[in-house]
Amino acid sequence: MEYDAFTGGVAPGGLRSKSDIRILICYMLKSVNAPLSGDDIIKVLQEKSLANYFEASDALSALVSLGNVTREEDNTYVLTKRGKSVADDLEQLIPSSVRDKAVAAATALLASAKMERENVATIVRTENGYNVTCHISGGEMELMSLSVYVPDLYQAREVKKNFHRDPQRVYNLMLAALTGDDEMMKSAVNP
Repeated sequence: MEYDAFTGGVAPGGLRSKSDIRILICYMLKSVNAPLSGDDIIKVLQEKSLANYFEASDALSALVSLGNVTREEDNTYVLTKRGKSVADDLEQLIPSSVRDKAVAAATALLASAKMERENVATIVRTENGYNVTCHISGGEMELMSLSVYVPDLYQAREVKKNFHRDPQRVYNLMLAALTGDDEMMKSAVNP
């Protein structure tokens, strides 16, 4: 097999062929069955050390030029019928471990984005520090809103990041503490 892709930052077992990178992007879009932004596609490939940043960017542009994906108005990419055919016909050329890693990372990224959309955390600067307000959604209804003061931006960002990691756990902990349910508290602390 001919290796024609720049491999800086690519782990052993990662992709070293431009065509393999294009096939993997098509496969990933087909598997998650949801639009992804270019940044998200590149992030998945780069963070998992499956492809070099520049090669992933180039592959995405090539896929648009070839008509395998389209770029939507919201800067997301969607697989075309032609791209789906590429994914269906050529996916076996990519090792299953690489395919699995890419799809798992893309799925986790989509789940995280959904969690952040549904459970909003905002940071507001105050005279003495920052207020972080976390909203936990139960679909159409807000289940809880919690505002916490922290003295600096670093802590504010940590609170926001940790809230988004598991809003359900935050809700369970607060509910257990406020209702005095020791058993619920134990299970929320030690899941």
